[in-house]
Amino acid sequence: MSEAAPQQPQSTEAELIAVRREKLAKLRELGVDPYGARFETTTTPEALRAEFVEGVQVKVAGRLTAIRDMGKSIFFQLADVHGSIQGYLGIKGLSEEKAAAWKCLDRGDWIGIEGETFITRTGEPTIKVGDFTVLSKALRPMPDKWHGVADREIKYRKRHLDLMGNEESAKLFVTRSLMLAEIRRFFQDRGFLEVETPMLQDVAGGAAARPFETFHNALGMPLTMRIAPELFLKRLLVGGFTKIFELNRNFRNEGISRRHNPEFTMLEAYWAFSDFKEMADLVEEMTCHLAEKFCGGLKIEHKDEEGNVTRTIDLSRPWKRARYDDLIAGAAGADFFTITPEGRRQRCEELGVQISPEMEDHEVIQQVFEKLVEEKTFDPCFVTHVASELVPLAKVSPGGKTVEVYELIINGQEISPGYSELNDPDVQRERLEVQSGEETHKIDYDFIETLEHGMPPAGGIGIGIDRLVMMLTGAPTIRDVVLFPLLKRKE
Repeated sequence: MSEAAPQQPQSTEAELIAVRREKLAKLRELGVDPYGARFETTTTPEALRAEFVEGVQVKVAGRLTAIRDMGKSIFFQLADVHGSIQGYLGIKGLSEEKAAAWKCLDRGDWIGIEGETFITRTGEPTIKVGDFTVLSKALRPMPDKWHGVADREIKYRKRHLDLMGNEESAKLFVTRSLMLAEIRRFFQDRGFLEVETPMLQDVAGGAAARPFETFHNALGMPLTMRIAPELFLKRLLVGGFTKIFELNRNFRNEGISRRHNPEFTMLEAYWAFSDFKEMADLVEEMTCHLAEKFCGGLKIEHKDEEGNVTRTIDLSRPWKRARYDDLIAGAAGADFFTITPEGRRQRCEELGVQISPEMEDHEVIQQVFEKLVEEKTFDPCFVTHVASELVPLAKVSPGGKTVEVYELIINGQEISPGYSELNDPDVQRERLEVQSGEETHKIDYDFIETLEHGMPPAGGIGIGIDRLVMMLTGAPTIRDVVLFPLLKRKE
């Protein structure tokens, strides 16, 4: 048996860059601008493939993602984030200068091509290249063409590499963008107006969260990045708007996890003369519409990193609706709300629910809900009639112990809260003061004054867009659906 040929050592990145710089210099010697200019296209790789017709002259631009050089004949893939198309180049058909320029190209370079469409003997839609234009010479190599970017930290820190190397990532972010456009269309078709409210605020309100703090030099005053747009959107209800929504960023100076990013995309919508039940119907309709349009149906598969299906979420309507207390009693015992607060603490220990001594009774109950109900609820469930201490901006239910609220749980996490909005200024003042305790300076009294001008009864919703996209696409973490998640700086 003959000995195996010795493996050729792989080039280092520095060596690859050096070779590409030599090619860059050669292009310039040939009189070719390696960073091109305007190139007029007639179509895109995706559109051409989707509506392919033979014998048509086209002009297409994209990145070279694969090159198969067979000497006189060269096949290559031209791609962008939406899709790819095959190109065919016959060296004999090129001028000496063009042939020399082609030899200076690598995977990762951007080019524009002109040519006629045809289908190969293997049935592949292809462009026979008559001419090409160099648009951008890449000096660093693309990710491995077979495995893309496997390292998760590199995926998040260098999203451009992830997008060019992982087709599924590129597809996900295109889908996210299309979903956002469809959400806007969904609300606009129902008469809602899109509005914008301040991201820099004097008082951070609308949620219980720690804000990012900053300072405005010209005005000489501290400001915060908004934690929610709610109080400003309600000012617009007072002003006479009756159906509004905002789709924008919120910022919370809190922990980072697979479900939390310090800046996140939030939809809030308000509908005058509506209530939390009608808003729940709206969210259910919208979510199912998105699933059917972008996910192929109402059954959403979630997979692990190896591609194995771990869970299938069923969005089939109607979605379950259940009261907060009933769900907790079903998980923690039918007597959970009849035993003493100390008894509830003891029950938590028995059930393995961690609580701290400083928690108030309603916080203990909420901890039981989060650990035994929320984290174990995967198919959609509207949890209604939540404890009034937890939601100070919602209308109190008859009887006064709960508020007219839903919390939509899907895939073990809250996707959307919805309220019958509190519009009584005196009750609102009292509840915000109770919530803030001694820190009354954190109350937006200007908002209370605004309510005194009269806010119509209304339903309101918030939807965490990042979590919604996670659920609909089967993404395991919020970092997989945020293009540039916040990461600790590398030393």
